[in-house]
Amino acid sequence: MNISEFQHKVSTTEKPIVVDFWATWCTPCKVTKPILESLANEYADQVEFLPIDSDRSRDVLEHFKVIGIPTVLTIRNGEVVGRVTGAQSETVYRAMFNALAEGKEVQVPVSSFDRMLRLGAGALLVISGISSSNWLVVGIGGIIVFLGVYDRCPIWQAITGMIRSKIKN
Repeated sequence: MNISEFQHKVSTTEKPIVVDFWATWCTPCKVTKPILESLANEYADQVEFLPIDSDRSRDVLEHFKVIGIPTVLTIRNGEVVGRVTGAQSETVYRAMFNALAEGKEVQVPVSSFDRMLRLGAGALLVISGISSSNWLVVGIGGIIVFLGVYDRCPIWQAITGMIRSKIKN
């Protein structure tokens, strides 16, 4: 599929679209493909699913700056509203399909493993920074800890909501 075919498809489809960039040689793509196809069937009347073979659609990949596969984009009204790269769990993909179907903002949930990894790595950096009096390391650790809980922070949600509303206006 070339970029003009892709743009035609997006412009003629009234439903939101989930685009899956994959390749036959990609092992993670083989893992995610059945999950995405199952969700596509489940949400068929609400969301359009568009798998794109990365090896045959270089200009579409370049247009969306896709550098790793699998990459899944969510598109509403011609705009990319969500993006994940790498194999994800069914929960993540389901959240994307569900948000599009309900007309909500697409938010990719942080998995428990990722959350714990961020909290642990950030805490180690904070402790090591404090013990060595390196405040830069403490700051970086604090940012990593924050990235483990940002999706649950009401202040962060309020600030980003205000920014998004100003961008739309």
